[in-house]
Amino acid sequence: MSEPTALVALRGASYAYEDGPVVLDGLDFDVHEGRALALLGRNGSGKTTLMRLLSGGLRPDRGRLTVEGTPVTYDRTGLTRLRTTVQLVVQDPDDQLFAASVGQDVSFGPLNLGLPDAEVRARVDEALAALDITALADRPTHLLSYGQRKRTAIAGAVAMRPRVLILDEPTAGLDPDGQERLLATLDGLRASGTTVVMATHDVDLALRWADDAALLTPSGVRTGSAPAMLARTDLLRQAGLRLPWGIAAARLLRSHGLLTDPAAGPRTPDDLAALASAPGTEPLPADG
Repeated sequence: MSEPTALVALRGASYAYEDGPVVLDGLDFDVHEGRALALLGRNGSGKTTLMRLLSGGLRPDRGRLTVEGTPVTYDRTGLTRLRTTVQLVVQDPDDQLFAASVGQDVSFGPLNLGLPDAEVRARVDEALAALDITALADRPTHLLSYGQRKRTAIAGAVAMRPRVLILDEPTAGLDPDGQERLLATLDGLRASGTTVVMATHDVDLALRWADDAALLTPSGVRTGSAPAMLARTDLLRQAGLRLPWGIAAARLLRSHGLLTDPAAGPRTPDDLAALASAPGTEPLPADG
């Protein structure tokens, strides 16, 4: 049985910045609908370049970008079509926000699509509600907290109703409560049909959140299920990443016969606590 066509894909894609080395070379990369995908790699590994190629901000020197198998054209019509399918939110919200108020900023993309005023208002209201910032609609953007600015930047992308939302380090700079609220928001977007791609250095977050993980290494990009890829110490070492604590905890539990299901390892501290309190669970033997 053949694998379904990727929603967005790069085929044989290469890119080098002017007067710089090749960043990506002959890359094949798929984003499948309905899968939460984490991009991980050391600084300079090409994560930002990859995200910009997927969203149309950069054009491959060689190769092609496709949407449901159809090559993207880089004229006005083709890029408009792409940006109603894929939206990128950069790491620093101050690089993306520019309007005087939250509502004005979120409305910018839909207005540029030439939509009727009623449709623009509906999209703005929907995006503000999805990010839980409806009360901030009239707030000047320069008076927002960092977390509020992050949510406003994401709302601007959500107002375009993309099928794929790409986020660059979305939890960076947020306190634990802000991270939890943002992850809950992303879960809501996924439940409504948005495919989410997240670039992150946080292997614990990737293990917890993602269905699939793509590790950018000097030998290329390796993609697979998040638990499997994040247990590959060889690839993690190449990518400049450490082993997630959840994988390490699962190995310890298995070594003591306390975990037999290979798919049941803890992804969060709450998962570990639930395993520890499950009926019939024996405590770990003491050292010595």
